[in-house]
Amino acid sequence: MHIVHVHVHVKPASVEAFIAATRANARESVQEPGIARFDVVQAKDDPCRFVLVEAYLSAEDPARHKATEHYKSWRATVAEMMAEPRSATVYAEVFPDQGGW
Repeated sequence: MHIVHVHVHVKPASVEAFIAATRANARESVQEPGIARFDVVQAKDDPCRFVLVEAYLSAEDPARHKATEHYKSWRATVAEMMAEPRSATVYAEVFPDQGGW
């Protein structure tokens, strides 16, 4: 499993538009064969901060995701909504594991 957390800080005036665009992208993303999970979460203490939690089946799947039209559309739509550039952290799955402990 290849897990990516994308951290996004949105301008206050753009929060609702960002949510709408990101929900549309997420609906399409979960239909991709290489995506096991695609969650969008919003910080309770700062509604301008979001994390996209993307779980891919392989390390190659994020590149396939970024080649989709819905991702390209999302990226262009939300570009001006960002208060700062988004950042990503990549994680490896620890549990559950397939081999047992």
